[in-house]
Amino acid sequence: MNNILVINCGSSSLKYQLINMDNEEVVAKGLVERIGIDGSKLTHKVPGKDDYVIENPMKDHSDAANAMFSALTDNTHGVIKSLDDISAIGHRVLHGGIKLTESTLVDNHVKDVIRECFDLGPLHNPANLMGIEACEKNAPGKKNVVVFDTTFGMGMEEKAYLYAIPYEYYEKYSIRRYGFHGTSHMFVSRETIKFGNLKPDAKVIVCHLGNGASISASVGGKCVDTSMGLTPLEGLVMGTRSGDVDPAVLQYICNKEKIDINEMLNILNKKSGLLGLSGISSDCRDVELAYEKGDAGAKRAMEVMKYRIGKYIGAYMVALGGCDAIAFTAGIGENDISIREAICNNLSFLGVKIDKERNNVRGKMQLISTDDSKIKVFLIPTNEELMIARETLRLAK
Repeated sequence: MNNILVINCGSSSLKYQLINMDNEEVVAKGLVERIGIDGSKLTHKVPGKDDYVIENPMKDHSDAANAMFSALTDNTHGVIKSLDDISAIGHRVLHGGIKLTESTLVDNHVKDVIRECFDLGPLHNPANLMGIEACEKNAPGKKNVVVFDTTFGMGMEEKAYLYAIPYEYYEKYSIRRYGFHGTSHMFVSRETIKFGNLKPDAKVIVCHLGNGASISASVGGKCVDTSMGLTPLEGLVMGTRSGDVDPAVLQYICNKEKIDINEMLNILNKKSGLLGLSGISSDCRDVELAYEKGDAGAKRAMEVMKYRIGKYIGAYMVALGGCDAIAFTAGIGENDISIREAICNNLSFLGVKIDKERNNVRGKMQLISTDDSKIKVFLIPTNEELMIARETLRLAK
C-alpha cells in the first residue's frame, strides 16, 4: 500500500492527511491547533469513526508532529501499525523563489533555499520549514518532498512574469510575478483536461475563486499566465485584498492620511476587496445576500468583482490564442451558482453558453455548459492535498 502523508504547517498549526495512493482515498486527516500556545489540541478524523482528540501542551512543531504520528499509529484510533506504513511525506511550501522551480526531495540545499525565501513568504515559509524539520526529527530516514505553491507560475515566460521596472531589481532581488494558488491551478487544469476528455495540449482557464482568488491560463497543464504577482495581492478583487490598483494610489493615500507604506499595504491586504467596497463583509455569501436585498454597497462590490473576473478571462483568451475550457473551483467557484452563471453570461458573445440545470450543482465535478457552447465550462473541485500526494509519490519512488 502506498500511503502518502501530506502536511501543511502554519505558524501555530499543522494540518495533515494520510492518503492511500492505490485508490487516492483519504485514510485519516487531522489538525493540530494552538502550537506553542495554551490549549494545544489535536483533532484526528478517520472516516466512519468518532473524532479522536488529544489535548496536551505542544511547545513546538516537533511536539505537534509527534502527536500526529502517535494518533496515526494509535492501537484504537490509528490507521497504520507503524511509520513503516508511510511511503513518504509531502509538504506544502509557499515559496521556492527562482532557485527551486519544481517539486523536489528535501535535502540541506532545499532547506537553505526555503530559508532564503523567508522575506518573500514571511508568514508561511518559516512555518513550512518547521514542519519539514519536525518530520525529519520524528520520522528519521523517511523521504520528504516539498511542493511549492509557486511552482505552477514558474512555467510563465519572461514576457509574462517580468514587471516593467528597472531590470536590476529582478537581478538583485528576484522581483517578478510568481503567482499563487499554484498547486490548485496545477491540479484543476490537469483534471479539466482529464475529466473533459480534452486534447492533451488543451488551452484551459482556471478560475480559483475563494476568499483569496486568482485566475490562470495554461496549455496542457503548463502555466502561460496567472493573476497573482510577487505576492497574492495582485489580480482579482478578493475578500479583503484589493487586487490590481494603480501604485500611485498608495502614495496619494499615504500623504492624505499621514500613514506609512506598511499601514497602506495592511489596508490593501486586510481592509479592501469585497469588505472595503461593500462595507458589509469579506465573505462573498454575506455580500451576495445583501446584494439580493438591494444594498447599494453590496451591488457595487459584486459588480466590480464579476467585471474584473470577466476582464481577466478575456485577456487570458488572448494570451492563449483561444480557449478550449473554463473551469471554476474553490469556495465561491464550486458553490456559488449565480456568480458562475453571471460570469458566463458576460462571455456569451464568445459563444459561451451556460446550462442552467447542469450549473445547479455545488462541489461536484461536472460540465456546466450546453452541448453547443463553443467553449466548455466545468466545475472542478480542487484538491491540493491530492496534488501534493501525487507529486510526492512520483518523486519518492
